[in-house]
Amino acid sequence: MPTSRSYGDACGIARALDVVGERWALLVVRELFLGPQRFTELRRALPGASSNLLSDRLRELEGRGVVRRRKLPPPAGAWVYELTDWGRELEPIVLALGIWGIRVPLPPSPTTLSATSILLFLRAAARPDPNAPATTFRIELDDRAWTVHTAGGQVHVESGEPTSADACLRTDPKTLNALLDDPALLDPAMSDGRVVATGDLSALRSLLRSATTPTRDAG
Repeated sequence: MPTSRSYGDACGIARALDVVGERWALLVVRELFLGPQRFTELRRALPGASSNLLSDRLRELEGRGVVRRRKLPPPAGAWVYELTDWGRELEPIVLALGIWGIRVPLPPSPTTLSATSILLFLRAAARPDPNAPATTFRIELDDRAWTVHTAGGQVHVESGEPTSADACLRTDPKTLNALLDDPALLDPAMSDGRVVATGDLSALRSLLRSATTPTRDAG
């Protein structure tokens, strides 16, 4: 059931935790940084949270004004969850928390890694050549498409299909994480079927190589 527990503390930190301090709340927020998601997409990204628990967190976040529920226009017509303007202000806070958390040992296997998490890392860590031509990539992770666009030394990521793409990559989040750690794994991963890559592979290799390492797994 949704909780209304409070620390009863006037400090702004405590009051913030009254809103987003429940278990899974900040991970729900993380999953919405790159755009709206359906309930089923959130459920898939957070397999450790039961459907009832996820519903509770979403209702709490919606009731607090962090998240809103919206119906997509036809032909989709599906209900999605998205961050409010106030909820989006959590992004630098949550990403900074991720950087702080890289010194925490990894939990025992098996672990999960969502598409949003690894794409947030790519957006933050990649430093493409600012003089390189603008390039658009179609990245498919766990059967969901994302648009990654590089221009002027920046990386932009958004959910959905690009209008056109210079290169396409289809894999899973953990394999993409491994490729960002060691781009030389691309050819072996293509050979054994873990990766399907088409289009301008040199641009794709450049994107993978541009990811820096000091803030690994910040998402």
